[in-house]
Amino acid sequence: MFFQKRQQIVICFLAVAVVVGFLLLRYLPLRKKIKAVEQAKAAQTFAIAKASAESKQLPILEEQLLNLKSKVANYEANVPVKRDLGDFLSKIADLMNRNNLKEQVVAPAKEIETEELKCIPIDMRCKGKLAQVFEFYKQLHRLGRLIRIESMELVNDSDFSGEVSMQTKAVIYYRSEAGQG
Repeated sequence: MFFQKRQQIVICFLAVAVVVGFLLLRYLPLRKKIKAVEQAKAAQTFAIAKASAESKQLPILEEQLLNLKSKVANYEANVPVKRDLGDFLSKIADLMNRNNLKEQVVAPAKEIETEELKCIPIDMRCKGKLAQVFEFYKQLHRLGRLIRIESMELVNDSDFSGEVSMQTKAVIYYRSEAGQG
């Protein structure tokens, strides 16, 4: 009887040892691996969803790129290598004459240099009807040279004759030889 009880205790102990061994050596390591795989799967699902959402943005980005390319396509033509200040100032004066603007002043200021670009500030003044001034600006824009208008002031004549005095501060650009692309 004592032997039977001892045998039962040994069997129970072995059963507990097998269960504990199974838990420690097999179930828990596999459970950790399953959790790691589930986390990796969740991360991959998130990455796929994010990539899918971003791929929908691709046509929009391509369109923006094409727009930007078209805006900078004429950079070299609009920002020449040569200064050509005299020629450009005479074109401005011609535009003012074509639009019948009076009391014309077109005066360059001191040139500003950077590594690749050189800037020439220009002060422009004249008088005329608002429609003439507006047409002058439209034609100035079509000259094919990059011009930045920094300030523009239109003042009505004191006698209300329909004329305005225009004063504009602008900047034109040209590239230095090293900035050629």
